[in-house]
Amino acid sequence: MCQNRIIANRRLFNQGITGMKHETPEEAVRNLGAVQAQDYHQAVWGIGLRTQSAKVSDVEQALNDRKIVLTWPMRGTIFFVPSEDAKWMVKLTESRFQTNDKKKQAELELDEGTLHRCRTIIGNALSGCTPISRPRLMELLEEAGISTKNGRGYYILGYLGRTGMICFGPHEGKQQSFVLLDEWVPNSRELTLEESLAELALRYFTGHGPATIQDFAWWVGLTLTEAKRGFEAVKSNLRLDFVNGTEYWSSVTAPAVPADTDSVVLLPGFDEYYLGYKDRSAIIETEHDAKIAPHRNGVFQPMMVAGGEVVGTWKREIKRSGIEITLCPFSPLGDRAEAFREAAKHYTDFMEMPIGRVES
Repeated sequence: MCQNRIIANRRLFNQGITGMKHETPEEAVRNLGAVQAQDYHQAVWGIGLRTQSAKVSDVEQALNDRKIVLTWPMRGTIFFVPSEDAKWMVKLTESRFQTNDKKKQAELELDEGTLHRCRTIIGNALSGCTPISRPRLMELLEEAGISTKNGRGYYILGYLGRTGMICFGPHEGKQQSFVLLDEWVPNSRELTLEESLAELALRYFTGHGPATIQDFAWWVGLTLTEAKRGFEAVKSNLRLDFVNGTEYWSSVTAPAVPADTDSVVLLPGFDEYYLGYKDRSAIIETEHDAKIAPHRNGVFQPMMVAGGEVVGTWKREIKRSGIEITLCPFSPLGDRAEAFREAAKHYTDFMEMPIGRVES
């Protein structure tokens, strides 16, 4: 088996995509450290496919029960994280955004006084663990004479999230709501900077290994120096593999990975299997990489994976008769066509909806 195939199979196994699944959604999230979630519905499937017999309602129940929470802990983007870890994860990377925030605030004409008013208005509205939808929060700011147009409203909510004041709450119909993080997750763990770096490093290499230190730094959004501090603190718990002259690290407690050479799965867009690494050359051919985010707008397509390799993209359309799946392989599927139909059925079962047509 080629070296890339070995890396890919071990990542599939350690991420919980193949092999033994996790018992609960929160276990699946904790194993990975965090699950990227710019697209909520895609991220829910990313958790579900790593969990035993999970349905979409199970993952959303874990969110409503505050076992997992949706917030902005790393790289200024949205992740599902274990609720008790949300505050220290946000605090770990908060300072990294200060320079960019100052530039953006100047561009949007948001001074310290205005941001302070935003904190007061939104803090008062959400107090008492009162979830409020995004449109209503926008209205409250507008009523106070604070314009939310031209991206200002989205920036304000993101800023308050990245600085640890708010996080996402339960869905209200099709609308996401927001809550105060301190009230929504009152029993948070408190870690020092060094403890935070070490904890996140161990979780990353356990749930994403084999991976490089550069992969870890990119995933968290830390400098390489900071990432190495976390890595060195847990290095004794990690095993080293040299592949083509590159150091790859994973947990010493990881079980032996079976030689699963042809597993087939439909992964969501933004999945950790793809976006969890700076270098993705072990799982996708260079010529196909640009097809995962074809419009260069930061939107990553759901992926077809066979034997650890990304072999195409797919999309869904929800209709009254069920979910229709369109497969877009990079090359003819051949003998794998039926396996991908089974993978489509796994997805529609998770969504608790009948399967419609599967086309390719």
